[in-house]
Amino acid sequence: MDALHVCLNVSDADELAQWYKDNLGFEDSWEFTSDDSETRNVYVADGNGFELQLSGTEGADDFEDGTAWDHFAVHVQDVDAAFEDIDNHGVVKEPADQPAAGARTAFINDPDGHVVELIEPME
Repeated sequence: MDALHVCLNVSDADELAQWYKDNLGFEDSWEFTSDDSETRNVYVADGNGFELQLSGTEGADDFEDGTAWDHFAVHVQDVDAAFEDIDNHGVVKEPADQPAAGARTAFINDPDGHVVELIEPME
C-alpha cells in the first residue's frame, strides 16, 4: 500500500490551496466536485507526489477541534479484497464506485477511530 493523500475540511479550497503553494511549495494537482455538487475537492501535491485534498463544502467554515481532519487515503490493488482482509474497527462506507473521482473506494476506522480511505483507481 502507498500513502496517497490526507483530506482536510476547509472553508475555502482555493484560498487554502494557494496558501500551501505560496508558503510550502506545493503545486496544483487536480480537482473534482462531488456528485451532489455541494463539495469541491482541490488537490495540491508536494515534490514527492503526496497530496493534500482540500475539501470545501458551501457554508461549512467553522470547524471544532478535530473536525477539520477528514481522512487518510491509501492506494490498494483491490478495494473489495482489502476491505474484507483488513482488521477494521468500524465501517464508515462500504466499497463503491466514485465516478467523479475516477476510483472505487471504501472507508474504515483504525483502532482509534481515524477514518482511512482505501482507493483503487478505475480503469
